[in-house]
Amino acid sequence: MIILGTNSIKDTGYDVANSVRFDTNAYMHKTPSGAGSLTTWTFSTWIKRSKLGASQYILDAVQSDANYQTFIYFNSDDTIIFFDINNDSDQGKLITNRKFRDVGAWYNLTFIWNTTSGTAGDRIQLWVNGVRETSFATQTNPDQNDSSTLGGAFLTEIGRSPGGGGENYLNGYMAETVYQNGSATTPVDKFGEFDSDSGIWKPKDVSGLTAGTNGFYLDFEDSSNLGNDVFGGTDLTEVNLAATDQSTDTCTNNFATGNPLDNGCGKAPTFSEGNLKYVSASTFNFALPTIGVSSGKWYMEIKFVALGEGGSIMAGITDQFDNTNRDLTGNAFAGGEPLGIGYYQNGNKYLNNVASSYGSTYTTGDIIGVYLDVDNSKLYFAKNGTLQNSGTGLDLPSSANSTGVFFFMPSVDKATIEVNYGNPTFTGTDKADANGYGSFEYDPSVGTFDGASKDFYALNTKNLAEYG
Repeated sequence: MIILGTNSIKDTGYDVANSVRFDTNAYMHKTPSGAGSLTTWTFSTWIKRSKLGASQYILDAVQSDANYQTFIYFNSDDTIIFFDINNDSDQGKLITNRKFRDVGAWYNLTFIWNTTSGTAGDRIQLWVNGVRETSFATQTNPDQNDSSTLGGAFLTEIGRSPGGGGENYLNGYMAETVYQNGSATTPVDKFGEFDSDSGIWKPKDVSGLTAGTNGFYLDFEDSSNLGNDVFGGTDLTEVNLAATDQSTDTCTNNFATGNPLDNGCGKAPTFSEGNLKYVSASTFNFALPTIGVSSGKWYMEIKFVALGEGGSIMAGITDQFDNTNRDLTGNAFAGGEPLGIGYYQNGNKYLNNVASSYGSTYTTGDIIGVYLDVDNSKLYFAKNGTLQNSGTGLDLPSSANSTGVFFFMPSVDKATIEVNYGNPTFTGTDKADANGYGSFEYDPSVGTFDGASKDFYALNTKNLAEYG
C-alpha cells in the first residue's frame, strides 16, 4: 500500500501527459526493414504494475526460429529478467535479487546493452529510478562485441512475449518509452533527474535524443495512434488497444488504482483494466486504493456494470489500512466493519454492519459518486450526479482504533464494477476537478454539501501535494 502526500511532486518541470494501459491480449509490434547496431542500444521506460505473480514481458525481439532472442520481463516471482539468447545459449543475462511489487508506484527502468565496452561488467546494465542495479541473483556478462537480437531486422514487441501466450502479457501502465539504437545512454541527465526538494526521480524531456537506426519514442499522446513514434520512424502497430486505453495516470501525476495487495483478507476480486475493473464471482470482495488520505476533499465514481444472481455492490470508505480490526468472518464490504461506511444498492447505509434508511436504490448502469471530506469529517454519496440524503453528510467513523487515514472502499458481490479515481476505463467522462485533473462523468464540485459549496479533487499525487 502506498500513502502519498508530503513526498509528492507538485511541479515536476516536465510533465508527462499520457500513458497507455496494457491488459491481457494487448501489445504493440513492428519488424524493422533493416538492421541497426547489434552491439550498442538503450531501452528506457516508465511502468506502473497492475498484476503480480505472473510472467509479463516488457520488450522482446526474436528471430523466426526463436534461437536468437532478446527478452526483458517481470518474472513470476516479480524479479526482473534481462537476457539475450544466441543460438539457444544465454550470452548475456541479469536476474535481480529484489522484487518489484509496488502496484502504486511508477518505476523508471533503463536497460543498456553495450558489448563494445572493454569492461565486462558494464556490457549489460539495469538502472532503476536513476540508480544502477548492482545486486543480482544471476549476472552473465556477454563477451566483447557480442551481437544481440534487438537491433536486427526482427519482430520486436512491447507488452508480450514472442508468439504470445496469455500469461506473458503485460498488465499495467507504460509511459515515456524510448529505444535508442547505437547509443549506450545512462539515465541520469538523459531520461530523468532527482528532484532537488524531494529527492524523487522524475522524467525529463527526451524529444531531443538521437533515435539511431530503428529507434523509437512512444509518448502515447495520440489516442488514435498509440504506437506513434515521436522520433519520426515507423510507428508500432497496436493490437487490442483502443483510445480508452490511453490514460492520464503517469510518472508525473500518479493516480490511485485498486490495490491487489490489500483486498480484504484474501477476498480479492478479479482485477483487469489497470486494476480499475473488479469482478466478484461468489462473495463480497473489495480492494482499497493505492492511496489513502488524512486530509483534503476527494472524489471517486463507481459504475455498476453487471449483476449476477443474488449479487450486489456497496460504495463506501474505511478508516483502516491493515487487517487488525477487520471482521474476518465475512463482512468484507464497506460498512461491514467497525470503521467503515457503506451505501448499499437497496438505498440503505451501513455502519458497523448495521443497516438504516439513507438514499435511492441503484442498479446496473448507474454511477455512484463518493465525496470524502476528511477536513470536516464528512462523507457524501450521489447517484448519477444527484446528492443523496439532501446533501447532508455522514460523520466519518471514529473510535480508539481510528488511524485518521481514510480509503475509498468499493465492494462487489457476484457483480462487476468499474472504479474511476479520475483515470477512467469507461467512456463519456469529461468533467475535471477544480484543478483540471481527472476525467469524471459528473463534476466533483457541483452540489450543495451541508448547505455549502465544496471543491472535491481527483485522487492523484499532484492534488495530494497541494491538498493532502
